[in-house]
Amino acid sequence: MLSILRLLLVPVFLILLVNDRFLWALAVLAFASFTDWLDGHIARRFNQVTQLGKLLDPSADRLFILSTLIGLTWHEIIPGWFALVIVLRDILLLFGLPVLRRLGHKSLPVHFVGKAGTFALLYALPLLLMADVWVSASWLIQPIAWAFAWWGIALYWLSGFIYLAQLRNLISRERQKSSNI
Repeated sequence: MLSILRLLLVPVFLILLVNDRFLWALAVLAFASFTDWLDGHIARRFNQVTQLGKLLDPSADRLFILSTLIGLTWHEIIPGWFALVIVLRDILLLFGLPVLRRLGHKSLPVHFVGKAGTFALLYALPLLLMADVWVSASWLIQPIAWAFAWWGIALYWLSGFIYLAQLRNLISRERQKSSNI
């Protein structure tokens, strides 16, 4: 499964990034992004969407985002508060997982807004790194990267609120069921 390969590439990417091997880190990130696309394409085309894949794919996305944030913050390419804003959303949603499990659900359905936010961030963060590597082109790359970053944060948080609303609805339905008994 390509999602497992992506998970294995996360520490490789982070080690390359914090050790100033930016071009290699970008190559690993590009390869991981390609395998993400290919994995999803194969799963949908051949109707091989699995519960494990539904768990591993977003986990790999989150870990790549987190490792990129760590590396970019480490090198002062992005401010720490920017990374924190992104990480806080995931931490907030993590608190809902025990409630979700208690209600008998493994996960919430993935929302398009969440996919769009993740896509924008997975596009923005490598571009921010590229702007730092190719200084001569940073005048062009950096504004595009920051536009994707801000849209990514907005959509990422909007999807977080959508997921919290879905969780609230599940809790309400569960309470209604138990009060009708």
